[in-house]
Amino acid sequence: MSLHVVAGAGSTGSRTALLLAESGERVRLVSRRGLGPAHPLIELAAGDASDAERLTELATGASALINTAWPAYNRWPTDFPPIAAALLSAAERTGATLVSLSNIYGYGRADGPLTEDLPMAPISVKGAVRAQIWLNALAAHAAGRARVAEVRAADFLGGDAGSLFNLLVTTPVLAGEPAAYPGDLDAPHSWSFVDDVARTLVTVARDDRAPGHAWHVPSTTVSVRELTARLAARAGAPEPRLTSMSLGDIAWAGAQDPIVAELIEMSYTMTHPELLDSTRTERTFGLSPTPLEDVLADTVAGNLAGAARA
Repeated sequence: MSLHVVAGAGSTGSRTALLLAESGERVRLVSRRGLGPAHPLIELAAGDASDAERLTELATGASALINTAWPAYNRWPTDFPPIAAALLSAAERTGATLVSLSNIYGYGRADGPLTEDLPMAPISVKGAVRAQIWLNALAAHAAGRARVAEVRAADFLGGDAGSLFNLLVTTPVLAGEPAAYPGDLDAPHSWSFVDDVARTLVTVARDDRAPGHAWHVPSTTVSVRELTARLAARAGAPEPRLTSMSLGDIAWAGAQDPIVAELIEMSYTMTHPELLDSTRTERTFGLSPTPLEDVLADTVAGNLAGAARA
């Protein structure tokens, strides 16, 4: 029974910890307040993901250090680099393989499917942050100081996923209310189910073929309009009343909310087809995306559970 340390107890981190524990692995789940799911094999530990000393203490003896901790969206340039540096330092000191959850911002805007062999070519501040984190990790890997891998996901789906789609579309649509989403409602768009993200993180952390590479989460591609229609049908909700938010709409909303304001620089990801190609992950590890109907069922159940708690 090996030990895996998971940093971040949000939806992805908690599901990753549970997946490991349910397969018989010991897990140390780290978050600022030491919270997380209850399981005999999950040890809940308090720690700051930017504290290299504390992370080193917690990761000593672990086979893998899996990071799912992300700072607030509007604080990526200031808060993400210290977190990444602390995690890399802990991996170097302990010998634990560092597996980091990332996204596709580092690729910039590509005309065609996004594959892992594309170079980092960010066109946004947040994309530059993600790209530099990966390049730093790769340099440590190439120098033999650490074993690193990165798992890249598209926009999240799932009942407890902290995603823009859940915030702007799922909640109002299931309540029978109008919804608005930024960007082209009919452009092909890839979506990563949080369970599939967790499964990919666990698989990569356990496989000796993974270090030194980035891996894409097996994902589903469907437009926002079709996704919304299928979500409503799955829940038995009224036909969606969905409109597209313009850049002006986003700017107006962003004047009141610093998180929403960050969507302006990322608008290209919502107005342009975004296709995540996970062929290499699927062929290498035998993974596949969860059927969309099952993803929608999880999304509906999570939304209803959240509404009941509110």
